[in-house]
Amino acid sequence: MPLAIVGASGKLGFATLGALLDHGLLLASNLVLTTSSATGAQKLQDAALNGALIRHVNWDDSPSGWEAALQGCDKLFLISSSRIQKDFGDAPSGHGREEDHFKALEAAKVVGVQHVYYSSLAFSNPSKSNVMTGHERTEAWLTKEWSGQYTIIREGLYNESWPLYLGHYNVSDDERTEIPIAGDSKISWTSIADLGTATATILAAPSEEWAAYSLSEVAGMVAKAKGKEIQVKITSRDEHEAYYVRQRGTEEPFIKWWSKTYDALRDRECEIQDPTLELLLGKQGLKPKHMEATVAEMLR
Repeated sequence: MPLAIVGASGKLGFATLGALLDHGLLLASNLVLTTSSATGAQKLQDAALNGALIRHVNWDDSPSGWEAALQGCDKLFLISSSRIQKDFGDAPSGHGREEDHFKALEAAKVVGVQHVYYSSLAFSNPSKSNVMTGHERTEAWLTKEWSGQYTIIREGLYNESWPLYLGHYNVSDDERTEIPIAGDSKISWTSIADLGTATATILAAPSEEWAAYSLSEVAGMVAKAKGKEIQVKITSRDEHEAYYVRQRGTEEPFIKWWSKTYDALRDRECEIQDPTLELLLGKQGLKPKHMEATVAEMLR
């Protein structure tokens, strides 16, 4: 029976799909790939030509729509909802992004999915970061409500997300030489491609220690790539919020939701000493992509 990948055309989903097929971990004919858009379906055409089923479903669809999307699958890789706006303003339990996840999980129950793999995030649980709230609530649901097998995959923080952490850095035309951020620490970064390969290895299985870099060090990588001095300025969270709302024109609900992430960084929640990613990649003859390489590519 097939594995369903919810959000197969997104960043992590597409990287995982590519790794599953490129490394011969699963046959395309054993995959059900969901997408919410025509553009996403187009990205999945190569897999479809090799036997994968593409099913259209989105987070606003009815429970019966989700049941139809997952019908016939015994495994589900649930990639977390990208609708972060649902989390803004301290959304009450059941009304943040977890509401999207619950809909898919309840449908999985009905159609008989046996094993759920959920893409959480590599912060502590509980975390000071608001970005983890929906993940924590989904993990709690799986613990209490899911009677089958489940695997929570604490996906590393994407290498490619460094601009968000580094003061909402604009890779196209950001000329700041001092970047206010409300906290800093080492972060165990991982590229999306590496996460896709590691995740694929986990999904396909029967039921050098990788370095961490602080945002100050990432700023140094940006400075090297751009050939000019760039440094971070550690501020209070209030100062951080005021700067990005008033001076950078970023939407206030987003900034207030995001800024607590730096409280988590101050507590070193994202500095993870664990060789699992490297071991999983090593099984495919690969090594983790270096953070500096990602920064240089994105600023080219």
